[in-house]
Parts: sequence; C-alpha cells; structure tokens
Amino acid sequence: MAVSIAGSEFDDEGDFAETHEINVTPFIDVMLVLLIIFMVAAPLATVDLPIDLPTSSAVAQKKPDKPTYVSIKPDLTVAIGETPVKRAELVPALDAAPDNSKDRFIFLRADKAVPYGDLMEVLEILRAGGYTKLKLVALEVPAAPAQTSQPSKP
Repeated sequence: MAVSIAGSEFDDEGDFAETHEINVTPFIDVMLVLLIIFMVAAPLATVDLPIDLPTSSAVAQKKPDKPTYVSIKPDLTVAIGETPVKRAELVPALDAAPDNSKDRFIFLRADKAVPYGDLMEVLEILRAGGYTKLKLVALEVPAAPAQTSQPSKP
C-alpha cells in the first residue's frame, strides 16, 4: 500500500501561509480579569459602617472623587471612613489625611439614635478645627406631594 504525496494539498508555497484573522482570546481573557478586579475593588471603595441614617427628600448632589466621611455610630463613637478615632483626635486625624485641605467637604453621617447634642458637639469640634465645609448625609427618599388640605376647625 503506497501513498502518493505529489499533487496533494501540501505544496512549497502554501505551507506557512499568513493568517488574516485576529485572535480575540487574549483580549477576552484580559477583559475578564479587569472585570473581576473591578468587582472586587468596588465594594472596598465604600464606607461600610452599620449606621441607620435618617431620610431626606432633598435633591442629591454630586459627590467628589474621594469623599471624606466622618461617622457617628449609635454608641456615640466617631470614625473617619471606617477607622475609629477619639473625638479629641478627630481634627489631627483629618489633618493627617492625604488630602488635608481645610477647603474640602467633610460628609457627616450620624445614626438616627444619636442625640442632637452629640451631633452638634462633633460639628463644633470640626468647626473649631477649621473644617467649615460640612455636608450632612441622609438616605434619599422621593419627595412626597405637598398636602393642600386645610385642617378642619372645631
């Protein structure tokens, strides 16, 4: 049994012909790796302290790229981001932050159970430290329609 190679599909010019197709497999692999990186990194970029915020119907404003959050938890402890700090060390800790500009906005988050006096005490500490651009954080709720009915007179 003999096989003839002459005249078959192998010839001298076509052995190493160029392929004009793009190999997209490495591109897909890179995109999947980037997707996984963003899925892991996105939750790490948020503040994750368990605080029961009050609601507000105010119009939401645009947040800066790297906001600074000061949180007051229900047990009245204060934290910058997720790092707990003592009230006396609040301003020095903010000054030691990478963006230590006093003109940046400080976002103040306070639990609903925090007494008004304690909230005002933290606001006063921040104001005395030179941080005057403060914003209070609340949960966003759609605005309720205004009631036009008058209360009935007895």
